[in-house]
Amino acid sequence: MPFDAANLITVLPEIAILITAAAVLILDLYLKDKDRDIIHTLTLIGLLVAIGLTGAVGGGERQVVFDGNVVRDAMSDLLRGAILIVSLFGFVYARPWLKDRGLFVGEFYVLGLFAVLGMLIMVSSNSFLTLYLGLELQALSLYALVAFDRDSNKGAEAAMKYFVLGALGSGMLLYGVSMIYGATGSVEFGPVAQAVAEQGMDNTVLVFGIVFLVVGIGFKFGAVPFHMWVPDIYEGAPTPVVLLLGSAPKIAAFALAVRMLVDGLAAIHADWQGMLVILAVLSMGLGNLVAIAQTNIKRMLAYSTISHVGFLLLGLLAGSAQGYAAAMFYAIVYAAMAAGAFGILLILSRRGFDAEQLDDLKGLNERDSWYAAMMALLMFSMAGVPPTVGFMAKLLVLEAVVRIDLVWLAVVAVIFSIIGAFYYLRVVKLIYFDKPVEGLPRLSTSGGVRFAMTLNGLSMLALGVFPAGLLGLCQNVFA
Repeated sequence: MPFDAANLITVLPEIAILITAAAVLILDLYLKDKDRDIIHTLTLIGLLVAIGLTGAVGGGERQVVFDGNVVRDAMSDLLRGAILIVSLFGFVYARPWLKDRGLFVGEFYVLGLFAVLGMLIMVSSNSFLTLYLGLELQALSLYALVAFDRDSNKGAEAAMKYFVLGALGSGMLLYGVSMIYGATGSVEFGPVAQAVAEQGMDNTVLVFGIVFLVVGIGFKFGAVPFHMWVPDIYEGAPTPVVLLLGSAPKIAAFALAVRMLVDGLAAIHADWQGMLVILAVLSMGLGNLVAIAQTNIKRMLAYSTISHVGFLLLGLLAGSAQGYAAAMFYAIVYAAMAAGAFGILLILSRRGFDAEQLDDLKGLNERDSWYAAMMALLMFSMAGVPPTVGFMAKLLVLEAVVRIDLVWLAVVAVIFSIIGAFYYLRVVKLIYFDKPVEGLPRLSTSGGVRFAMTLNGLSMLALGVFPAGLLGLCQNVFA
């Protein structure tokens, strides 16, 4: 087929990120250390341009381009915007930490931008092949970022674990894709959905393919029992990398699940629903129970991530438009919450010291009452306390599960959510009711970081009180 330049219009946000990454890579070769701020500014401009282009090319009819491999629809428009905004916060929070430790180099920005590009490709894919290419681009960039601090033995160990287990997860996913291709004769979601609707579960190859797909999705989400990499990576990787790793990729993982299970395999929903029920219950249970025992806040947030993934899966397994919209709302909200929580840890860190223990948060209210308030809002939101957006997200997912008559599952989720509230509220107690450790220096942050954290924290409250805007966009995707 001849190349049609008009196809490029639909992927302008991806092109903007690619050009930014290439420009940063080349510019970094010629810049002196004192001029590195240019790279940071260029990255933020690139992300803002991509956000603008997402709005400009979005809307209107669904478009399928590049021989059926790429799609631009309501879901890709919304999720691309969410990934870019969350990533923008991540880069803003990371800069002071990197400068303090002499790690303020172009590689961090290049790898970060390529990871973002991988996520955007995943969100816009219309075939298993494109989806896998986006996933690998994101994963390879993140493997390198986890080992970014060369002097850290913990970082090197975490990167090795992440690489080995990530490769295993990718292999499972690819194996599942090859089986589905063998059973249906296509890698595009449309023809696959058609073939699956005709064959049902009579084809044994297809059954195995779906099992491997769900295992691969479980790995990428970090759902129990495929969660073993999450706590070690969160604890061992540099905090700015954990911020990038624990926020926007969750939105991309949601897109991965929806594209594969909903666009490709919706006809046999009843068969993959049971597997997701098991993953959801195990993730909520283990995540919330083990998080209580943690003294390292990065590990605590890792187990809390696992429990949130359980809630997100509840929306997906509901198999209704309402459930998918609720899960999408949850994924976007969780990414913003995670970005803010790790952002606070970066603000509390300084040269020669990383805020990694729960005790490092003691008396934050006496040191900086505004940041204490933002962290409290983020923790309340993660715990699902009204009127924050976390409460709304949990409520929507539970309602979707109750609608399909899985009331017992909703009750289990509520019980685990109440258990989970304990360790989030413990953080709030440390911030407000404990005395800070003697001799700590004053918290010093730039105006940009303070502005970003203010936006991030207050959005938890604003979206909780006025959820209709974001929820309407999510529901429109599956209308």
